[in-house]
Amino acid sequence: MLMSKMQFTPKWIILSLDTICCFFAICIAFLLRFNFDGVYVLEHFPFLKILGISTLVNLCLLTVFKIYAGIIRYTSIEDTTRILVFNLSATISFLIIDKIYVTAHPDEGFIPMSIAFIYFICANFLLIFYRIVIKNLFRQLFAVRKKTVKAAVYSAGYDGLLAMKMISENQRFDMKISAILEDKLNMIGKYIESTPVLKASQHNIEKLQKDGVERLIIADPFIKKQRLNELVDICLELGIRVQEVPSSDKWINNSLDVDQLKDIKIEQLLEREVIRIDNDNIVKDVRNKIILVTGAAGSIGSEIVKQVLVYQPTLVIACDNAETALHELKLTLPKDAPVRTFIGDITDKVRMEQIFEIYAPNIVYHAAAYKHVPLMEDHPSVAVRNNVLGTKVLAEISVQYGVHKFVMVSTDKAVNPTNVMGASKRIAEIFTQSLSNHLQNNRIDSNIVLNTTKFITTRFGNVLGSNGSVIPHFKKQLESGGPITVTHPDITRYFMTIPEACQLVLEAGAMGKGGEVFVFDMGKPVKIVDLARKMIRLSGKIPDKDIKIEFTGLRQGEKLFEELLNNKENTIPTYNAKILIAKVIEYDFIEVSKDINELLNLSARHYTQETVSKMKSIVPEFISNNSIYEKLDKKV
Repeated sequence: MLMSKMQFTPKWIILSLDTICCFFAICIAFLLRFNFDGVYVLEHFPFLKILGISTLVNLCLLTVFKIYAGIIRYTSIEDTTRILVFNLSATISFLIIDKIYVTAHPDEGFIPMSIAFIYFICANFLLIFYRIVIKNLFRQLFAVRKKTVKAAVYSAGYDGLLAMKMISENQRFDMKISAILEDKLNMIGKYIESTPVLKASQHNIEKLQKDGVERLIIADPFIKKQRLNELVDICLELGIRVQEVPSSDKWINNSLDVDQLKDIKIEQLLEREVIRIDNDNIVKDVRNKIILVTGAAGSIGSEIVKQVLVYQPTLVIACDNAETALHELKLTLPKDAPVRTFIGDITDKVRMEQIFEIYAPNIVYHAAAYKHVPLMEDHPSVAVRNNVLGTKVLAEISVQYGVHKFVMVSTDKAVNPTNVMGASKRIAEIFTQSLSNHLQNNRIDSNIVLNTTKFITTRFGNVLGSNGSVIPHFKKQLESGGPITVTHPDITRYFMTIPEACQLVLEAGAMGKGGEVFVFDMGKPVKIVDLARKMIRLSGKIPDKDIKIEFTGLRQGEKLFEELLNNKENTIPTYNAKILIAKVIEYDFIEVSKDINELLNLSARHYTQETVSKMKSIVPEFISNNSIYEKLDKKV
């Protein structure tokens, strides 16, 4: 590359140029002060002596301040500041010399204050001006990449201005900043380094697009998600690519590199504003406690492990039957993290009892479950064994060993289920809730434990980026050139980030008194086909032209929209507006136990039709959809 072959100018040349500038500055100062009357200057001042002494002083000060050591093509504000300090020192030195000289030679002048002041201005101008000229010439003549792409930066704040400066000065960027977009009224209409600050409105973005702007750089690390969505929607409609820069504290060596400029991800547009949780409440619940997390190698379980560690538990037992995934989780944790991995199947009662015998956990976060709807439609008995029997085994052992809290992670698919997976999670909910109520009602007669285990259920929708979720699937299809497959044009889903879901699980667990089913505010449902179209546009392609969208039909057990409550449930608010308590139907534990035991006997023999039929009798609202089990639904 041309720039890599360029050598830096030797320091002695820069020193010589600086000295010449100072020499001319003193000459110009005298000429300006005396209206360019050179004869008068020579008659009334020892001018040659002045030139000699001032040059010597400047050489000494240049050596002290080392302003010649800077690389001119990279001249910065810091370099300019050093030049100003150097010239101020030179000016003060001249005034001191003038005082001494006039005392010794009353009939002659040397460098009066007026000339010293003019010199200060001239010297600064010459030294800074030639540096700016060389810097700009170098940028134009020897740039690695020509700045051919017009771009706009969103944010006139600190990060925005820093990003604009870095993009403009870094020769690896091919962008030229044409405008700054801003929402703050006090900034609009101003110019920053000759770049106009415009209101970030659709009209102005359309105007910029007509002027050739191809890219919008988001440089505000605190931009609201709603505002980000609005800007992205406008830009995608106009064919403007949207990228972002990380906040300045994440820059490499305090410099912005081309590789740090990233396209906006669809996950960022689906995320909501940061949730505020009651950390003190969770600290009281978790600190110095022994925590068991089942399904610890999964998307939710692994994040629960990481978040729990923040609250300083005595020990976290990460239990899963996936050896490789559990090993990978262990590698991501600090070496000194108080975590023990435990490989085991939650349906294996003997193996699970070992955890409680060895570690005696105080709190159980039960995140282990089979969750893929189509697979569980094909293997209903396996879904029951894992999701129902596994929960039953853990719940009963928790009671036996005096666990303080048992927090179960459930799903919105358990509400009015249309598939085996959702129904199996609903049955697990029913068991833990009825067990909780049974224990609470019979505490006086209970001889098993002194303190009754509190059973808490948390219910939420799809999590972004989890294993098997739609977004990673769409990304793979995009990378392969399409098409993107969507099951139905009207299908919608709720989305939540993995950290957000786990934060709410921890807080719901902390606030739970036992027997509650907590539902989370999932925001507004997202239409999946709109999600697909936006992902295509974010990749720089045009939907249905560059990348096709195909509708494949609803899968087995899939429904068009998910629910967090059924028709007979309503909610009670909590101190956290994002967490609500569902007033669910209560079941008799004796009857539930009898039904579930029958279901487990059927599933143990892997009787498919009989297993699903029993599930429907336990959960009457379980109506199969697009499934071979529809024939089992009773006709009313």
